[in-house]
Amino acid sequence: MEQFALWDLIVNILVGAMIAATPLVLAATGELVAERAGVLNLGVEGMMVVGAIAGFSAVIATGSAALALLAAVVAGSAMALLFAVLALTLRANQVASGLALTMFGLGLSALWGQGYSGLSAPAFPRLSVAGLGDLPVVGKLVFGHDLLVYLSLALVAAVAWALARTRLGLVVRAVGENHDAAYTLGYPVIAVRYLATLVGGAMAGLGGAYLSLVQTPLWVERMTAGRGWIALALVVFAAWRPWRALAGAYLFGGITVLQLHSQALGLKVDAQLLAMLPYLATIAVLVAVSREGVRLRLNAPACLGKPFYATA
Repeated sequence: MEQFALWDLIVNILVGAMIAATPLVLAATGELVAERAGVLNLGVEGMMVVGAIAGFSAVIATGSAALALLAAVVAGSAMALLFAVLALTLRANQVASGLALTMFGLGLSALWGQGYSGLSAPAFPRLSVAGLGDLPVVGKLVFGHDLLVYLSLALVAAVAWALARTRLGLVVRAVGENHDAAYTLGYPVIAVRYLATLVGGAMAGLGGAYLSLVQTPLWVERMTAGRGWIALALVVFAAWRPWRALAGAYLFGGITVLQLHSQALGLKVDAQLLAMLPYLATIAVLVAVSREGVRLRLNAPACLGKPFYATA
């Protein structure tokens, strides 16, 4: 009996890790697309939290999960568009613009969400395959999740394939590596960067909606709780590769869930210390990448964060 209880605990931890990792997977994959195009958007936290309140308010108003996800995507894209206008068209400093976007998003979401405190979102639809969900271990791990978990995995696969195998992906990478050469070859650098930034915003908004619709189906001010910064660190941690970002997100998700089960596993570690680990790792990664030598060893896009000036 104790062996079965241990297996159940391990399965529950793995399932919880997948749930905790999904918003990170979505946000990090979107930011990875933007950064591969040379755009450093530090406003992921702001886009996520606005996506969270947009999705939650939409599901409360309509009762439709599909419309809620659409609202989150639109809200995240709108925030990304604001950043793109500042950083790409007006050529404002990308770091400062991203930080301002995060502060604006946190303030806007707090104002928007004032009337939604205490409300709960309806249950989000889950994949239901007759008989498969009841299989031991595999049933809960593979067939017992909501649709966004599978969508996040599909999006990682799509981004990895597009960046490596499609013409558009090669153009995105070229713009991020050498925007002057890409422009000389006739590629619309600013348009490509706008598109990549909007993709990043849409996926960040979707990640925020996962928090308010699935993971904790209610609205709480600042409910992203630093996940946008973790997503930024994951992109660097993954060396700008989608599959590594997925693995890093699941690692961070596992650490987050582990604190909730530490006592049941008999770990003699304070839960508060385990709760700190994802954020300590985020700080360490961001400090490390601030050094140019580290960025070069990680193969960072050469034009990341650099403004583009079209030549006549």
